[in-house]
Amino acid sequence: MVQGFRQIARNEHLPARIAAQFAERIHRGDIKPGDKLPTENALSQTFGVSRTVIREAIAQLRNEGLVETRQGVGAFVIERQARHIRLGDGGQMDKHAFTDLYQLRVPLEIEAAGLAALHRSDEEMQRLDAALAKMNSSIDWNTEGVAADLEFHRIIALATGNHYFDQFISAVADRVGHAIVTAREQIMFDEIMAITIDEHSAIRDAILARDPLAARDAMRRHLKGSANRVGLELEFFG
Repeated sequence: MVQGFRQIARNEHLPARIAAQFAERIHRGDIKPGDKLPTENALSQTFGVSRTVIREAIAQLRNEGLVETRQGVGAFVIERQARHIRLGDGGQMDKHAFTDLYQLRVPLEIEAAGLAALHRSDEEMQRLDAALAKMNSSIDWNTEGVAADLEFHRIIALATGNHYFDQFISAVADRVGHAIVTAREQIMFDEIMAITIDEHSAIRDAILARDPLAARDAMRRHLKGSANRVGLELEFFG
């Protein structure tokens, strides 16, 4: 099964690119429901990356509803969820692609934050806190930090109680991850870490307080700041 994959360039968002290669083969039917993925060790050698990167790639495939993991056994391909949404892999993104991404993200994630403030459960709040803590303690931000950032947003989507938010936000996860990596390449690491944690903490606090207006406003500020960090100037309404 490991034949036919290509090694990943170091300047790419590694887990997302590996996940995209697996997703393509799953959608083509080369890897079928019930098939077990190769071991982390085998995949790390095939792609020329660390096992941590492989684990993050498998986590993304799981988030996209393409595989399930069984503790002590491995990862297995599952039947695609009905009406599951996936965006094609467009490779390296330019400014126009970033603009398109954020035009989609802005209304989707602002609304999700407001709904999450209204509908979140205590368990989802605990998961949100855990994702934020992982962001704060991550040593390798291009793997652990990005994964925790995406998980934070996905938990918000789940907390809306509307599964379509989860489907759409999972569909843009690869693009979001690429945007995060790009932003961190453009400004000082310590600076962006502090900014990112502050923005996510404000979102978390508003959701904890069950304040939908504050949650929407915090998410709007985060998306605006994130867009600015990748060189975009977007118009925000409301």
